[in-house]
Amino acid sequence: MSKNININVHHVTRVEGHGNIVVNAKNGKIEKVQWQVPEAPRFFEAMVRGRSYEDIQLIVSRICGICSITHSFAATKAVEAAMGITVSQQADAIRRLLHYSEQLQSHVLHIGYLAAPDFFAAPSVVPLVAKAPDAVKTIIRAHRAANAWSELIGGRTTHPVTIKPGGFTKIPTEKEFRQLQETLKETLKDLGTIAGVVLSVAGNIPKFQRDTEYVSLKQTNPSAYTFYHGDIVSNDSKGKTTPVKDWHKVTNEYVVAQSTAKWAKWHRDAYAVGALARFNNNAELLTDGAKRVAKMFSLEKLCCNPFMNTVAQLAEAVHVVETSIQMIDELLTKGLKTENVKTTPKAGKGAGCVEAPRGILFHEYEFDKKGNCVAADICIPTNQNHANIQKDFEKFVPEIIDQGEDAVRLKMEMLVRSYDPCISCSTHMLNVQFVK
Repeated sequence: MSKNININVHHVTRVEGHGNIVVNAKNGKIEKVQWQVPEAPRFFEAMVRGRSYEDIQLIVSRICGICSITHSFAATKAVEAAMGITVSQQADAIRRLLHYSEQLQSHVLHIGYLAAPDFFAAPSVVPLVAKAPDAVKTIIRAHRAANAWSELIGGRTTHPVTIKPGGFTKIPTEKEFRQLQETLKETLKDLGTIAGVVLSVAGNIPKFQRDTEYVSLKQTNPSAYTFYHGDIVSNDSKGKTTPVKDWHKVTNEYVVAQSTAKWAKWHRDAYAVGALARFNNNAELLTDGAKRVAKMFSLEKLCCNPFMNTVAQLAEAVHVVETSIQMIDELLTKGLKTENVKTTPKAGKGAGCVEAPRGILFHEYEFDKKGNCVAADICIPTNQNHANIQKDFEKFVPEIIDQGEDAVRLKMEMLVRSYDPCISCSTHMLNVQFVK
């Protein structure tokens, strides 16, 4: 094999946004390994200035077409924190149900359409239709179920319109919740099928390890595998949690020359967020079915293989469906109540945090006495993962550089895809360059 390697890959699919991989190798020596983000800046923090607190979630939900519900909830929680607005137990439970729908939506999308082709050595999901039609149909059915679930509670599949500070503008009926519950029971069977399909090609998941800091929410009272409530925790913090209001002390965002997106660090030079981070900090709190999925793949707490993030997503998909089936029973046993929430604007500042499918998400807003926004600050999961991707590259490339151009290219792309990055809101290009 030539000691000088030069690979250029353009328009690599199955990532969202613009990201570049640059690796320079000359005379067998790696001179440069770099994860670059050339995305154009987003200006949502400026867009919401001067807007009413009632409009914030409707605007910021447009940050992402996949995580729109999550952005809505992080924003709404921040508004409620700023203005001292309380939420009823019923509204809180229905919000968590809606949030779970997006976790299932996004996880199935990534597992079935974005990651699976790598495991099957296919360029996309399209060739898999002929090779494994039943598996693809199962994935489509599970994804459609998640979409319908989001639409039922959120008012539409993406960019929800029923969320408001203090509660909802409209909630489903008991009959609609029961129909949803029956759909989820069928979806649980489909997730079992999907797990079996992924297991059949699990040998193609690279065996890569790098000791990593993992950051997520942790809920202790009551204890739960959380996506919505809790404080911030790290596997480096020895069980000590950080309040959401102090999130800046966690993210410590900074600017690097190779990226238009900010990077983040906490106890180390980088940390990871996402399904694997949540698993590593909360695995013992998963439902029994989710634990069985993790066991199928020998996924254990403190796993430091980023490629196993997809498996953690699969376990979480089972968890949210099993949990939601139980939650619907509890909700309907108490009986649905009509709630007419009225809020009064006032000056204040507040932070909101939830777990997006891709990891922990922070929104913070400040309002004047009329309830108009005067300042905003948003930190998305992928921003927090950028530095960790770079650190993974630095360890991974030397381990695979002698495997040949095709293997190196594929595994580098797979590593980026394992993070399920949301570099922007659409799939564009990932450049891989090995320069002489």
